[in-house]
Amino acid sequence: MNADAFRQLYNYHFVENRNIWHHIIQLPYHQFVQHFNYSLGSVRNQIVHLMNVDEVWFCELSGIELPVPYQPADTDDRVAIRARWDSVEQRMRAYLAGLRDDMLFEKPIQEPIEDRNLAVWQVLIHVINHGTDHRAQILRILHDLGVKTTSQDYVFYVYDLGLNMSD
Repeated sequence: MNADAFRQLYNYHFVENRNIWHHIIQLPYHQFVQHFNYSLGSVRNQIVHLMNVDEVWFCELSGIELPVPYQPADTDDRVAIRARWDSVEQRMRAYLAGLRDDMLFEKPIQEPIEDRNLAVWQVLIHVINHGTDHRAQILRILHDLGVKTTSQDYVFYVYDLGLNMSD
């Protein structure tokens, strides 16, 4: 893989995150925070976790101080979560815009110690995989709430954009 391939994967990641938000914003507040005996419990907990993890890994890749993780409020905080989410996405996009092929094998993370030997490409794949996993969990919860959702398969993203066509 090269830097351009990772940018394409992350464009998919961002599109699918926005698709999830399309469903989340339409939920009544009580369903947004409703506890499920599954994974992290609620749609809100899932979405906050996904955002916080994306933010932490990209801060580590960028060598910047880790922010205080977002803590959900006791009120409907979807607007605040979405604003932070958009900010995280913009920082991720900025990092990816500067990504070069030679950077993929660098090991920029110093702390925690267990992450020191992770190459950039490994972290980038982990974040994509983590996002897919948690979006799938959110989609399952949305389905249980009666929301009609769609597939998040990468190949459908490729087909929709015509990225499978040769020039």
